[in-house]
Amino acid sequence: MYAPKGIGALYVHAGVRLEPLVYGGGQERGLRAGTESVALAVALGAAAHLACTELDTGAADRIRILRDLLHHRLAELLPGRIQLNGHRARRLPNTLNISITGVHGDDLLAATPGITASTGSACHTGMPEPSPVLLAMGHDHGRALSALRLTLGR
Repeated sequence: MYAPKGIGALYVHAGVRLEPLVYGGGQERGLRAGTESVALAVALGAAAHLACTELDTGAADRIRILRDLLHHRLAELLPGRIQLNGHRARRLPNTLNISITGVHGDDLLAATPGITASTGSACHTGMPEPSPVLLAMGHDHGRALSALRLTLGR
C-alpha cells in the first residue's frame, strides 16, 4: 500500500499468543524493543488512508488490466518464450511473474537499467539462486532462474 520501508502493522486475533523476536524494551506490550519512529507510523497511517480511499474506485481493476496488457504484449513480442509463473486469475492485480525462455533474469535486469524489477532472491555469496517458491511449484531450475517479477502501480 506504498508505506515506506521500515514500518508495518500486524493484526493479532484475540487469544493468539506472540513471542518477541527481539527482547528488551517494553514497547508494544513487551513484544518489540526499540524506539518507534513517529514519522514512519504517520506515513503508514497516511498510506492506509489512501489505500482505503482507492478500494471502491476500481484502481485494482485498472492495474489488473495494465498487468494483463503487459503480459499480452510481452508474449506477442517474444512468441513462445514467455511463461507465466503462477495462477492466471488468483494472483495480485499488480504483479506479473514470468520466465523468459533462454534468458537469465539477472542478465536481463543488468541489460535494462531503466526498468525496476526483481528476479527473486540471491544467496549471500552473490551467486544467483532460483526462487524456492518457483521450485516448490514444480518449475525446473532453468525456468526459476529466468524468472522476472514486474510490479505495476504508483
